[in-house]
Amino acid sequence: MAKPAAYIDDNKIIVKSQWCKGCGICSALCSNKVLVLDNRGKAVVANPAACTACGKCESHCPDLAITVNRSAARAKNMAPVLPA
Repeated sequence: MAKPAAYIDDNKIIVKSQWCKGCGICSALCSNKVLVLDNRGKAVVANPAACTACGKCESHCPDLAITVNRSAARAKNMAPVLPA
């Protein structure tokens, strides 16, 4: 099971509200309800601790308004690559 993004140092979801047209794709794709539309119809991060950093919101945003920043901590948790 994936760990919430809060366990990964410096993991952030950034929504550029000036780029967001409020299509709602990100909030529809997020099963953890991390992103919701505010009263202006723009995407906002409502529940950052529930984020698993899957990147669905980032990859499906037609306006490129969402960025998921993953820290080097994620790379540290991966198994080292041994030389051949």
